[in-house]
Amino acid sequence: MLANKLNNNEEHALSETNNHNDHPNQFGLLRQRRFAPFFWTQFSGAANDNVFKFAFTVMVTYQLSISWMQPAIAGLVIGALFILPFLLFSATSGQLTDKYEKTKMIRFVKNLEIVIMAVAAYGFFKADVPVLLGCTFLMGLHSTLFGPVKFAYLPQVLNERELTGGNGMVEMGTFVAILAGNIVGGILIALPGIGATYVAITCIAVAILGRITAQYIPNAPATDPSLVINWNPFTETFKNLKLAYGNKVVFRSLMGISWMWFFGAVFLSQFPSFAKDVLHGSSNVASLLLVVFSIGIATGSLLCEVLSRRHVEIGLVPLGAIGMSVFALDLYFASRALPKSELLTVIQFISIGAHWRVMADLFLLSLFAGLYSVPMYALIQLRSAPTHRARIIAANNILNALFMIASSLIVGALLGAKFTIPQVFLFTALANAVVAAYIFLLVPEYFLRFVAWVASRCIYRFKVKGDENIPTTGAAILACNHVSFVDAVLLMAASPRPIVFVMDHRIFKFPVLGWFFKLAKAIPIAPKSEDPAHYEAAFVAAGKVLKEGDMLAIFPEGGITKDGTLQEFKGGIMKILEQAKANGVEPPVIPMALTNLWGSFFSRIEKDGAMVRPFRRGLFNRVGLNVGSPIQSENTQVQSLHDSVAKLL
Repeated sequence: MLANKLNNNEEHALSETNNHNDHPNQFGLLRQRRFAPFFWTQFSGAANDNVFKFAFTVMVTYQLSISWMQPAIAGLVIGALFILPFLLFSATSGQLTDKYEKTKMIRFVKNLEIVIMAVAAYGFFKADVPVLLGCTFLMGLHSTLFGPVKFAYLPQVLNERELTGGNGMVEMGTFVAILAGNIVGGILIALPGIGATYVAITCIAVAILGRITAQYIPNAPATDPSLVINWNPFTETFKNLKLAYGNKVVFRSLMGISWMWFFGAVFLSQFPSFAKDVLHGSSNVASLLLVVFSIGIATGSLLCEVLSRRHVEIGLVPLGAIGMSVFALDLYFASRALPKSELLTVIQFISIGAHWRVMADLFLLSLFAGLYSVPMYALIQLRSAPTHRARIIAANNILNALFMIASSLIVGALLGAKFTIPQVFLFTALANAVVAAYIFLLVPEYFLRFVAWVASRCIYRFKVKGDENIPTTGAAILACNHVSFVDAVLLMAASPRPIVFVMDHRIFKFPVLGWFFKLAKAIPIAPKSEDPAHYEAAFVAAGKVLKEGDMLAIFPEGGITKDGTLQEFKGGIMKILEQAKANGVEPPVIPMALTNLWGSFFSRIEKDGAMVRPFRRGLFNRVGLNVGSPIQSENTQVQSLHDSVAKLL
């Protein structure tokens, strides 16, 4: 009966994908069946991983005496065994996720978790370390299988406007689950005489709860059911990395996420030593640092939807990278010369004012790490081909594991070279700045979106109406009035996708704007009477953009308005449509109107030109963009398009 009820509700649950106005923010997803059961399933899995791992680590470190595994290396061994399956089986896991229906994969993984936890319960009852080490490896395998499913499922059931919020919720849930798992595992295993029994019961109970919630996840069809599985993990790993490398923006985003895991692993791995040797605190102080770090990540992850206006906003990535370096750098200065003392309790630790700066730095650097990572995950999901999405995520998991291993080796080498822990944090902050700058040079889209994000939120108070009319896939032409020198920047801020602009060649002569639009690969156009060859080349380039399925933006007036009114449209739009049709493409035309920009800093209100009196309208001017319904290519005429834009003003 339950199965029938679930099947009857599947179509309704998946139809919620298009109703993005049903909930005001990402927390509203927790009331929807397409997301809530999945969220609690992944939450329970992450929590169980950490209840098990932390309880096992405490057991072998403090409660058992094992001649062949010293307490000092127990944590390293357990961590290495857990990560090993990510290197060995991620590629296979990605294939399975692309080939099979995702909900079946999730339920299979949760069934496997119950079996593993049943074996682990025996290990805890008998204090059998080899059995528990084997279960550590198997729980790593469980997480390896679930990883690609987790990130491939979301873009199938969430639309573009929900993807950032959904990823933020998952990221927040994961870190809260890790924190809760560590706390619960540590408390239970410390109970005298009965700790191991309670841990065993808890692990099995959480696994069963996860399987129950998985039963309510609606079906998510296979994206590549004809895929032939390559069971050789080594050759498939190479193929996955090569596949990811084929999309430069996606691959460099994978590298960016992996760097975030490198960065985070440096701090997480050093919390016990940092708390004891630098902050002179007890083991509970180390737990406090973990709590602060986890809350910071969760907060940053949840802020992404608010700051991105419910779009995939990769302009937050540079902001996150800057914050990570700034507060990691300040952590070095805050902790390098703290006076020695006896080991402090948590109460004693927080009673010292200097320690609040340390905690603030940890909170803020992890908050910015959340702002950095969530948009990157959403971008990968959005830009990866659906048929290969899980394998791309699998490639990401492989890279994450390699970067975390590299983090351990490099930190070990630095400590071996007599670096102090604050100096390790300083090195990481500087390295983060260098790596981030390198990534943003390789993928200018991150920097361009950051500039657009800053302009639309710090220079102006920018409000967009009708942005659901901007297509998230396929070729399209955006036709907008031209009011100021920053119109293109504001259009970038409103669009979830990159835009290629056709722009007056004279703007490229401005020192800053010219460099910016060259970086954005804008197409310069000169009047036909001035440079016929340049004029024709611009339309050929525009046609190529549309043929490749990208978005093109033009300002049909041919220049910035001189009096604030909508000027007559030129015929260039029709020539672009003719070129597109000759290339076999008939893109829709999206009319747009920028409002309230005339008279702002970047417009031409004064007779002497733009930007003469920058604060004549005060700071944070209210400006807007109204987006109209798409007009089919064959129905587009110059005058009717002009009228459509005029109605939006």
